[in-house]
Amino acid sequence: MNNQRNFLSKLIIGLVVLGAIGLSGCAPEPERAVQVTVTESGFPLISIQNPGGDTLSIRPVSDAVGSIGFMRDSAFVWVTGAPEMSESEDGQSIYTWTTESGQVTMTVTPGENADQQIHLSTDSAMPGHNHWLVNIGAGEDEYFTGIFERVVDGTQSESWKDGITTGMNLRGERVEMHLKPTVSAYAPFYLSSAGYGFFAHGTWPGVFDFGQADPGTVQIAFEGPELTFQLYLGKRPMEIVQQHALETGPSLVPPDWALGPWRWRDEHFNAATYYDGTPKAAPYNTDIVEDVLMMKAYDIPCTAHWIDRPWGPGIRGFDDYEFDLERLPEPEKMIAWLNSQNMELMLWIGPFVMGEMADYAEENNYDLQSNIWKDSRQVLMDFTNPEAVAWWGEHGPGKLARMGVKGFKLDRADGEKLQDSLHLTTFAGTTYRENFNDYPRQYVEATYKAVQPALGDDFVLFPRAQYTGSARFGSMWAGDTNGKPEGLRSAIIALQRCAVMGYPVWGSDVGGYWGDFSQETCKRWLGLGCFSPIMEVGPTNNMGFWNNPEEPVYDAELIATWRLYSKVRMGLIPYVSQLAKEAHDTGTPIARPLFLAYPDQAEAWNDWATYLFGPDLLVSVIWESGVTSHRLYLPAGEQWVDAWDPTQVYEGGQYITVEAPVYKTPVFVRQGATIELGDLNALYQESLEIAAERPDLSALQAAETWE
Repeated sequence: MNNQRNFLSKLIIGLVVLGAIGLSGCAPEPERAVQVTVTESGFPLISIQNPGGDTLSIRPVSDAVGSIGFMRDSAFVWVTGAPEMSESEDGQSIYTWTTESGQVTMTVTPGENADQQIHLSTDSAMPGHNHWLVNIGAGEDEYFTGIFERVVDGTQSESWKDGITTGMNLRGERVEMHLKPTVSAYAPFYLSSAGYGFFAHGTWPGVFDFGQADPGTVQIAFEGPELTFQLYLGKRPMEIVQQHALETGPSLVPPDWALGPWRWRDEHFNAATYYDGTPKAAPYNTDIVEDVLMMKAYDIPCTAHWIDRPWGPGIRGFDDYEFDLERLPEPEKMIAWLNSQNMELMLWIGPFVMGEMADYAEENNYDLQSNIWKDSRQVLMDFTNPEAVAWWGEHGPGKLARMGVKGFKLDRADGEKLQDSLHLTTFAGTTYRENFNDYPRQYVEATYKAVQPALGDDFVLFPRAQYTGSARFGSMWAGDTNGKPEGLRSAIIALQRCAVMGYPVWGSDVGGYWGDFSQETCKRWLGLGCFSPIMEVGPTNNMGFWNNPEEPVYDAELIATWRLYSKVRMGLIPYVSQLAKEAHDTGTPIARPLFLAYPDQAEAWNDWATYLFGPDLLVSVIWESGVTSHRLYLPAGEQWVDAWDPTQVYEGGQYITVEAPVYKTPVFVRQGATIELGDLNALYQESLEIAAERPDLSALQAAETWE
């Protein structure tokens, strides 16, 4: 089993023997979009016309490393020589090679415009578990992005390590297509600056090597009996992203309330006093009441309150989808009270059941074998079993939806609990290995089916794990990001990578999750949150911004910055709502890396901290601590109005430097756009005045009605 699991890791590293490539054979037939010739080393060279860029080549790397290969059990075979070629009645071109191990067939199916779908298979005389490898030529300065939301592969902390320099471009990186927690949005799709996109069908694990093993090659390896991949050709980058998003989606449109500012804590305590020692006299959870009363006092808008685990009984706070009435007394009345404050309630869930539900699920074979918590009773759901899905939905998320819970944070599902054995099978008959990457989609789809009958379209699902097809059923949570400056840096990249991959409705934990809380970084992160598809405000320290763990404990500037961007966000809801509908209808992402809109401008590929938020806003997020002067690129072909000083209008096609104190995220409005952000400076000054003194919680509580 370990040999199977480690194969893809070893394969690409072990295949690099650089050498010159020569061609022999007949001249290619000019009328064919796909040409197959044979190199002097005997390996096929497959040339694919691309009207949108250079000819794409599936080619050998050297005299020893071919263009297409496969491993059947322990024997690796490179395809060699000239194939037999035939055409089907429906226009497919079929190429067949005969090897010592049997036949290998490549079926090429023309698609939309110049697109090509390539299917690799072997004959039935070759039993066993396959691994495929394809080598695609790469230009010296070719840029690659997509694939996953992490900055780099490895443990997630590598994505926010000190001194990291990798940005959106994955050139020189190697990525395993095998979900890892907890920053875990993946898609087997990448976009190349050479004018093409690549998408691997299916859910088997794989590896993409973008010139790390060989600078002139993208090496792609996938497990599975067959390999099918789509080449998007003859299109602009935005068109490629749109087409892929629609083919694997379309993305779900959230209700308008879900596009406003959210409030979140990692844990809610029901203490006898509030943070300042004021005795609690409210009938509901202390932390929730404190948040609501303080936000009202500051006039900080909030449209959703999100309760993380633990919220139920049991050792892990998640037994039987029931509320812990000591922690969260009178939950139905609390939901009604939150609704009276114009807030919806959201809850954390996982893809497993605990308590009596765990016993029932196991007795009825609704479970998968899993890496469970050792100190608790837990059963991981098999979402390929329709009966299990219906039971879980009825007694889990569906029950909560009928109580009035309007949203769910879908945690896990990304490898923490899953096994990936080739020798275990799901209810549907797929191996755990093939099912591993598909599990997040199954989870969010099952949750969607559970809550939709009760809530219609008035709900939001917020999963952290994503794979092909997930966007149809939910939005996208960026997982457990570190709160240090490099954590914010990773979130800026994750937002845009997810936009490329087809996950347009994305949000991060403002302030971060892991590590120490940084007030400066949080202020910068609030700007990113405001100009993200979802604005979800933490941080993880189970605290309010009026009670920080470091000096200043009471940071009026932090509260003012929170109020500023929450107010701006409320004004942006119609704009973001329209963008979410466009993402569903056209595949156009909400947040857009500059190169999607301006692919012919080299600077648009380089300034990854600057992006478009819809067509009319340009945002540049500062992530480094101590920085108050910021250089950014304004794309050519437009004039850009400084949202902080509308008298400043800049001609595009240049880098500019702006002053940006810690509360100020550089934002520019496209000249001629109708969107209005208002007087941002006046709003910040008003917010500072309101935040100058702490509200009196005793008086706030006395004045509140609880119905």
